[in-house]
Amino acid sequence: MADFKLSKEEEKEIIEAIRSAEGQTSGEIRVHIQKTLALPVYQEAAKVFLQLGMHKTERRNGVLLFIVPSKRQFAILGDTGINQVVPENFWEDCKNSIHDYFSKGQFCAGICDTLSKIGIKLAHFFPVSNDDINELNDEITFSE
Repeated sequence: MADFKLSKEEEKEIIEAIRSAEGQTSGEIRVHIQKTLALPVYQEAAKVFLQLGMHKTERRNGVLLFIVPSKRQFAILGDTGINQVVPENFWEDCKNSIHDYFSKGQFCAGICDTLSKIGIKLAHFFPVSNDDINELNDEITFSE
């Protein structure tokens, strides 16, 4: 994952995958790419989850895909609402799937496939409603 780079077209593809996944659910999904880690990956992801306000969704059904290419690490965090209802192995299955893509250098495809899987699962537990609003920005966030 050290040579992880996304073109502008791939960034657009990921944003479209976020929008497509969110089109099926009231859940909110974010992708964050960070250059370095000051804490273990899960702790750093939890910090970013809060910084992005992902814990403020009405149904507590936000999901963060947090990627640190330089450390070859990533984490997937769901808020309390989603964690209470998804099967115990769901996040581990998502991690294994994205890891397989990343190990082949297929970064964009891995992210998009994982977003699709998350969207399908969120749709099962948190279907989209007629009055659903997009509570969080769909853009990819980046930080040092």
